[in-house]
Amino acid sequence: MNLAHTPAVSPAVAIRDLQKWYGDFHVLKGIDLQIDSGEIVVICGPSGSGKSTLIRCLNLLEDFQQGEVLIAGNALTRSATSVAAIRRQVGMVFQQFNLFPHLTVLENLMLGPRLVSRLSEAKTRELAYEYLDRVRIKSQADKFPGQLSGGQQQRVAIARALCMRPRIMLFDEPTSALDPEMVKEVLDVMGELAQDGITMLCVTHEMGFARKVADRIIFMDQGRIIEQAEPQAFFDNPRHERAREFLSQILSH
Repeated sequence: MNLAHTPAVSPAVAIRDLQKWYGDFHVLKGIDLQIDSGEIVVICGPSGSGKSTLIRCLNLLEDFQQGEVLIAGNALTRSATSVAAIRRQVGMVFQQFNLFPHLTVLENLMLGPRLVSRLSEAKTRELAYEYLDRVRIKSQADKFPGQLSGGQQQRVAIARALCMRPRIMLFDEPTSALDPEMVKEVLDVMGELAQDGITMLCVTHEMGFARKVADRIIFMDQGRIIEQAEPQAFFDNPRHERAREFLSQILSH
């Protein structure tokens, strides 16, 4: 848990009355949320509660029909300039690794900084090796994704996102596609990142990780934030019946 975070003048993320529909299905129903710089927030809840849709709205992978999202005080818009700026500031790691299979690990990391940040090849290579070392997979730099285990591929995906030097990292169920023995290696890397002061918003069912690392737990159900609390309060004494039911089910497995 990052106990040292202090609120910035502008919060890292501010969400106001966020509404999202898929056709007639109202998936996000008036989300209000503020996340301070350096805060580690875990979002949990049953399947279909809108968790992944919420974080995908934060870097415009999903459009929303009503409300406002501000990143470091700047409102999200659909202009090309805004989208490019937001995606430099907000990194994302998905359930699936989304690595380019025809590129080596090193080339996967170098692509974004070269195309988006316009860094030199030498600087990009240096940056890529730095972040591969940080997630303890530098020795695999010349391999292709298909030659790596799932846990290794997800660590590469984390390093690739970090190569853009984002202010905020979003994680969408980063361990759900992994075999159980590979989960720990990814969660360990994420825990180390949390100690470095980066702002993190993570959708996960890994409640041990949430209890250990998060500053705040957000529980969603049916498109709404039902409860939010510090980990000890949430796990020891959830206020809402739906949160109690969710924890009873997930912690019994």
